Amino acid sequence: MKNLKAIILAGGLGTRLRPITYEIPKPLLTVKKKPIINYLIELFLRYDISEIGVLTNNENKDDFVFWQKNLSDNLASKIQLFFSEKRRGTFGELEYVKDWLGDNTRFILSNGDELKDFDLKNLFDFHNEHRPIGTIALVHVPNPHEYGVPILENHIIKEFLEKPQNPPSNFISSGLYILESEIFNYADFSKEILMIEKDIFPKLANEGKLIGLKMEGGKWCDCGTLERWERAIKDW
Repeated sequence: MKNLKAIILAGGLGTRLRPITYEIPKPLLTVKKKPIINYLIELFLRYDISEIGVLTNNENKDDFVFWQKNLSDNLASKIQLFFSEKRRGTFGELEYVKDWLGDNTRFILSNGDELKDFDLKNLFDFHNEHRPIGTIALVHVPNPHEYGVPILENHIIKEFLEKPQNPPSNFISSGLYILESEIFNYADFSKEILMIEKDIFPKLANEGKLIGLKMEGGKWCDCGTLERWERAIKDW
């Protein structure tokens, strides 16, 4: 996985964690005295993914520049910061990193505000075996009705149900994906807001080019509310 690049989305507003996130970007909030985003970077480095782009916005520029300066030289050298001028959604802002990713390559895309620890090699091998455009790492949670839940036929994702009252399973998207560069062919960057969940994945699902792998045995934690963040601090 040495030639695989990773992009971390780190520009969210963190509205459910206000007023804390008025002062600190959500990915820089700490769990056990360490920023959430650091756990994700350490996961990537364990799998020899050493080219990591962190995509945020100009509003948070000073915070992320300060964060990078306080990393070890070895760790900081693996990270490239990108700043968008305005919020364009979870896929729209990838236009800022398209040149850095290069052509004819696959890459990892991940939210930067969740704790994740699972077998990326298994996910990568699964992606190589089935050759989709996108593979989503799926995680088991006790409360799937609070998230988007995929409808699966074997490993093929047919549809996502957003916060369903009667979830078909307890598996949800972990917010981490392996994507082929062809995914950019499905993006209309002229749109002001472009969301991977609503604008890109449905197109891939309609063509049978989106799959999911249940990450059995891994760890995942959503830190999106004060209650969930507190639970992460206690349990991680």
